Amino acid sequence: MLKSGGAASWKRDFFTIWGGQAFSLVGSALVQFALVWWLTVETGSATVLALGTLMGVLPQILIAPWAGAYVDRWNRRRTMVAADSLISLMALLLMLAFLTGTAEVWMVLLAMLGRATVSGFHWPAMQAATSLMVPERHLGRIGGLNQAMYGLSNVIAAPAGAVLIALFPMWAVLSVDLITAVVAIVPLLFISIPEPERDIEKKPSLMKEMKEGLAFLKSWRGALSIIVLFMIANLLLSPAFSLLPLLVIDHFQGGAGEYAAMEALAGIGMLAGGVLLGVWGGGKRKAVTMLVFTMVLSLAITALGIVPAELLLLAYGLSATIGLSLSLLNGSMMAMMQASVPFVMQGRVFALISAGATAMMPVGLLLAGPLADEFGVRIWYLVAGIPMIFLTLVFSASRSVVRIEDQIMKGSAKDAQRDEDGVS
Repeated sequence: MLKSGGAASWKRDFFTIWGGQAFSLVGSALVQFALVWWLTVETGSATVLALGTLMGVLPQILIAPWAGAYVDRWNRRRTMVAADSLISLMALLLMLAFLTGTAEVWMVLLAMLGRATVSGFHWPAMQAATSLMVPERHLGRIGGLNQAMYGLSNVIAAPAGAVLIALFPMWAVLSVDLITAVVAIVPLLFISIPEPERDIEKKPSLMKEMKEGLAFLKSWRGALSIIVLFMIANLLLSPAFSLLPLLVIDHFQGGAGEYAAMEALAGIGMLAGGVLLGVWGGGKRKAVTMLVFTMVLSLAITALGIVPAELLLLAYGLSATIGLSLSLLNGSMMAMMQASVPFVMQGRVFALISAGATAMMPVGLLLAGPLADEFGVRIWYLVAGIPMIFLTLVFSASRSVVRIEDQIMKGSAKDAQRDEDGVS
């Protein structure tokens, strides 16, 4: 059985851990902003920026399914501690490289690859832990708070990163990641996280466990269709985010301050969307909420490629709209998945979803970089946004996608029952 706890107990434990993770997320986002801006200034190349984003997505494709299977076997609290510790160690090594004046582009790209690899274990562990600690009826609101947390991290991280870059050397900026990692690790050392029941005598092979996760997704009508939609979305839309610094420099003739403002406004949008979802909990059909805001996102990306250089304020507004849309569509989808997937296989299923959704990103990044270098950065925003508008309409007409929550597997698929105030 899972550990039991009343409303006060689960809220205290969960939000203590959640607060530490939120603090760490701000530190990581600030450092990521600094590294991306350093690459932009150092190289001025869309291809290098696309390659930097590629370093962040390759692990999700190559190791995420394996990582998810291991997360389902391992203690999830210890997995998160180990992941946070390794990410901070990589920040320390890169900090020393900048301190000694030996930092090079390939080192930054390698650090991005390493951080993403370790995050491939941390993310499914945190999502699976959330499902075990939070009552099902609150998962939509927690999904909204998570998106608000991501938005707040962008609101704080981008302007703070721009200020720190202007005032301090890069090695000092990177030290922020070490400090915030400690804040994330300490609560995990003292608060236990419920673990699902596992049959330790009957442990199938790792490959068999991965196949079980895939079989669950295949048997859930509409799930694979949603993964296909997100695969296409990541192929088309993700390069638009990685090329944003060049859009600011080349088209809007801005600098670190303007780039930070766009990132911050996207963060404000995410924060607003997260708060809205946290209060609202999402529509009765969360798949519909997801599709509506996928359409809004696609329209905003298209508009960002059309905005004239003198209308920078309009571009700021579009950035906020993009953040709002991302928050509502991601939060709704994750709440739907957390309420539907059996606890014992959430690690591998979430990892498979993540791997599937990002599998086409490298192709998009490899196409977007050279295309933007040749024809200008704005072209990709049109290449990405216009097809997504029509694809979203097509998927919205699919009954299996719109009514996916009607196919939720309960009963034997769940390995525990939740009471009204806590997890038992």
